[in-house]
Amino acid sequence: MSRYYCLDHPDVLTLATEVVETRPGRVALSESPFYPGGGGQLPDRGTLAWTGGEVAIAGFESEGGRLWHMLAEPLELPAAPVEARVDGPFRQLMRALHTDLHIVNAVVFQDFNGALVTGVQMNDDGTARIDFDLPEADNERLRTIEGTVNDLIRRDFPVRQSHVAEAAAFAEPGLIRSRSVAPPPTADGQVRIVEIVGLDRQACGGTHLASTGASPPISILKIDNKGRHNRRLRIGLAGVA
Repeated sequence: MSRYYCLDHPDVLTLATEVVETRPGRVALSESPFYPGGGGQLPDRGTLAWTGGEVAIAGFESEGGRLWHMLAEPLELPAAPVEARVDGPFRQLMRALHTDLHIVNAVVFQDFNGALVTGVQMNDDGTARIDFDLPEADNERLRTIEGTVNDLIRRDFPVRQSHVAEAAAFAEPGLIRSRSVAPPPTADGQVRIVEIVGLDRQACGGTHLASTGASPPISILKIDNKGRHNRRLRIGLAGVA
C-alpha cells in the first residue's frame, strides 16, 4: 500500500502536479490527490486539466508501486504540468459513508461480542452494506442500533489517523476487524489506524470525515441473512439515498 496523498489531505480537491510518465490512455503523476479505491470504497472521480485541454479520469491501476490514472479518452498527454481536480461531492459522499460504517462497526463490535466484518461495499447512490459474522444474531435487535449510530454521529466525535508497525497492529486486540482481509502495510511496514476519538480505533485504508457530525443521519434500510453466519446491514444516508 502507498501512503496516498488523499489520506493525509482529504480536503484537498485541486492539486498542481506533473505528468512523469505517459502511455496511451494513461498517465502517472508526480503527486496525485485521487483515492484509487479499495476496502469497499469506490475510487475518486475527477479530471486532469492543462493549458488547452481537460480529460476525465476513468479509473486507476497500480503497477510496480506506481499509480496509473486511466483516461476516459485515448489521449497521450505530454510530460508536463497538469491540474488534478477531484469531484468534491463524490469524495464527501464516500468519506461520510466510510465514517458511518466505522460507527456501525464499533456499535456491533461492542454490543455483539466482538463480531468481525466479512465484507463491505459503498455505493454512489448514498447507500452501503456491511456484513458481519453473526450466526446467532436477532435481526430486530440489530435494527435497533440505528438510533445509537445516529446519536454518535450527532455527538461529533473527531476523527484522526496514525500509523503503527504491522506486528503491533495484529497484536492489539480489536484493531483488525475484518475476518479475512486487513489493510496492507505501507512500504515501511506501517499499518494506518483510523480513530474516532472516544469511540473506536481500527486499521483502515480509506478516506474519512474530520468529525462524525459532518455526516447526515443514516437509516438501516434492510437486514439480510447471507448464509449460515453472515448478517448484512444495508444503510443509507438521509437525504441522499
